[in-house]
Amino acid sequence: MSENIVCFGEILWDVLPTGKQPGGAPFNVAVHLHQLGVPAALISRVGDDELGTELLDFITSKGLSPAYVQEGKTHLTGVVKANVDDANEVTYKIVHPVAWDYVQHEARLDALVEQADMFVFGSLAARSPATRETLYRLLPHARFRVFDVNMRPPHYTKEVVKYLLGKADLVKMNHHELQEIMGWFGAETDPGAAMQWLAERFGLQAVCVTCGADGALLWTGNHLYRAPGVRVEVKDTIGSGDSFLAALLKGWLRGQEPGECLRFACATGALVATHLGATPAFTEADVYALTSPPAPLLEERGA
Repeated sequence: MSENIVCFGEILWDVLPTGKQPGGAPFNVAVHLHQLGVPAALISRVGDDELGTELLDFITSKGLSPAYVQEGKTHLTGVVKANVDDANEVTYKIVHPVAWDYVQHEARLDALVEQADMFVFGSLAARSPATRETLYRLLPHARFRVFDVNMRPPHYTKEVVKYLLGKADLVKMNHHELQEIMGWFGAETDPGAAMQWLAERFGLQAVCVTCGADGALLWTGNHLYRAPGVRVEVKDTIGSGDSFLAALLKGWLRGQEPGECLRFACATGALVATHLGATPAFTEADVYALTSPPAPLLEERGA
């Protein structure tokens, strides 16, 4: 059986005041997809060290296969120091270079991506030439490309982000990233108009923008949808956006109505924010317990 979704990029340890937690956006997305019943595979790289061994064990404990996580002897397993003084706006110090900066291309990765329904990637994994080259070689093999923007200063360039926008079918970003990207082009700053502009400029099927506690927006099929935020007691927001994306993609694969996809995704992100760490265990029933009322269709743009 082929995997439904392949996630590409970083796997690492988030070092928190309370201890270390496995993380990395592509890994988190894969874990949450698996928890939501969507088969997922992860392409990444760890070091031949104790931290790498622990991550491989953790992958297995979450029900994922480590078969496509490479082990390298020249660079250490990735570490990120997370500052959670503000639970709603976590900041990160990302160590560089580390093992996931050196993901090597292999022919078997081409086959894996070709068989998948979706290929998920971000801008952080493209910060270094080796992994970026591997990503660029895999993109033509993907049926449906999902760009999780995830811009972490100083680990991105305008040129790379623009290139990846041009290769994507669906793009997910937060409202800060939307404003920054639109500033590069001197284009629309109203969120709805900006999302439509991006979709038309880059030939995107969908643009999704998360707005923290205020919910999220989705532009697709010439319509703009909004889902309100779900009020919860936040422990930390690490992994919340990754679980949001996993839930959105699950609904997309099912062919669910876009507003329904968005509501479910917002509830999933809110649920994860009530826990410490990026990959708490939960069920689909837990998510539906938080689901908000139907999302209204905001407006229709274009012909």
